[in-house]
Amino acid sequence: MTGPRRLVGAWSEDPLWARIYPHLVDHPALGAPLWRLGLGTDISLLHDAAREIGALPDGARVLDVPTGSGVALRGLLPGRHVEVVAADISPRMLERTYAAARRHGVADQVTTALADVGALPFGDGTFDLVVSFTGLHVFPDPHRAVHEMVRVLRPGAAIVGSALFTDDFRGVERRYGLVHAAGRLARVLGPMCSSADAVRWLGEAGAVDVRLEMSGGIGWFRGTKRLD
Repeated sequence: MTGPRRLVGAWSEDPLWARIYPHLVDHPALGAPLWRLGLGTDISLLHDAAREIGALPDGARVLDVPTGSGVALRGLLPGRHVEVVAADISPRMLERTYAAARRHGVADQVTTALADVGALPFGDGTFDLVVSFTGLHVFPDPHRAVHEMVRVLRPGAAIVGSALFTDDFRGVERRYGLVHAAGRLARVLGPMCSSADAVRWLGEAGAVDVRLEMSGGIGWFRGTKRLD
């Protein structure tokens, strides 16, 4: 089949985007203008958000879901004793993540887990941070995913992430709708949700102090799990 499906491919087919995306993150001279052109956002926000991993104390546990190609590992510092569990439903994405961990010299701090974000195989309150970068929009049930990610957080711990949202864009920002349509046709996007949906679901799941800021077509969110 020609068109976006062949050029991109579903996640189970090792999509082309899974190879392009980390390259853009690692090479901001190329990635920054392309992100700005396509989604009106600043790629440095991803680097800033990933640094929260590096600020954790030794002994902390992090869940990165969906890990994709391991872009969150840019925030993990070599020589530390922080455990990152990189979870994804695609075995190929896990292979890519572990390869990225080796390149960044942090493989000793990374374990991979084949997991469905809608039913995470981890106990309640087992992580000190959950990160989900450009991931919520690919989940088949983003509502359930939000609840699961908050469930596995310990009380007082943070969830940090970003996603494409289906907000009511105006003017030139309507081009983001074309990105969404192409992504759905290529089977790399799920049903998605609005930024208001995400904030509400985080609150329902037990997150407080929820903040979500839009940067072009991508929303960056952060919240902490309510203390018991």
